[in-house]
Amino acid sequence: MPKKSGKSKVLTKAIAKKFLKDEDSVDLSEFTAIEDEAAEILSKHDGWLNLTGLTSLSDEAARVLSRHSHHLELGGLTSLSDAVAQSLTKHQGYLYLSGLTNVSEQLAETLGMHQGGLALDGLTSLSDAAAMSLSKHEGLSLNGLTSLSDAVAESLSKLKGDELYLDGVTSLSDAAAESLGKHEGALYLDGVTSLSDAAAESLSRHDGQLCLNGVTRLSDAAAQSLRKLKGDLYLDGLTSLSDAAAESLSKKQGGLVSLLSLCFISPNAVTVLQKATVDIDCDFDSCLPDFNSMTEVRAHFSDVELTDDAY
Repeated sequence: MPKKSGKSKVLTKAIAKKFLKDEDSVDLSEFTAIEDEAAEILSKHDGWLNLTGLTSLSDEAARVLSRHSHHLELGGLTSLSDAVAQSLTKHQGYLYLSGLTNVSEQLAETLGMHQGGLALDGLTSLSDAAAMSLSKHEGLSLNGLTSLSDAVAESLSKLKGDELYLDGVTSLSDAAAESLGKHEGALYLDGVTSLSDAAAESLSRHDGQLCLNGVTRLSDAAAQSLRKLKGDLYLDGLTSLSDAAAESLSKKQGGLVSLLSLCFISPNAVTVLQKATVDIDCDFDSCLPDFNSMTEVRAHFSDVELTDDAY
């Protein structure tokens, strides 16, 4: 078996020009290094730049790439010099720096000046001060965080942008939920698997789309609270729902309710959801009856005529 070469694969000026003529002819993510002239050429590209293969970036390359105004992926960078970080803050599009596994308070303060969305999904922890600096962004992805302190949640609730991704967080304290309920914009918490009634009440005050696709059970009280949410509500992790919860969600105040995994609900709950005043995204044909008593079973199958094939 041949040994892999340790040499860098350099993105040259010629390759950059080829990409501008036909972006499907070159896979930019394969390159581990880039010439400054190539960076200058690519900065003119009117679209997504996937440069995740780059493991280093010169000060000059960072300076010219900052002129690019669309999504810029630099997930292969594991550290940033002060000059590179300063240049990248001038970038106007969504900036992906998910190769960074830690961010100092100084770097967070610098990146906080970036005018656009920022993905830092490689971070597994975040200081309160760093969270405060990063909250100045127009969209922030921190999917590498598995826990969220109350102070960090309070800082992130001040995010000025549209989207806050926290899909790695597996649980929320009631205090953290209360803080995040103040956030305005789309909030992604798909890693959270359970939700207290108090947390549901706090999140119901959130102004925007709320994704809780990791939640597998929803109490009647939580459903009653979440009906007050004005934005779209995603609960695609739920496989069952009580009649009372279905009644509450059917009366949600605007937006839609997504229940794509729902399969065990009573016939009454199906009827309630189908007649809801809000848009319900659910595959009702896949739902199986979830009966509470033999009386309900007999009533549901009263019109079914048994044949010899049934035995």
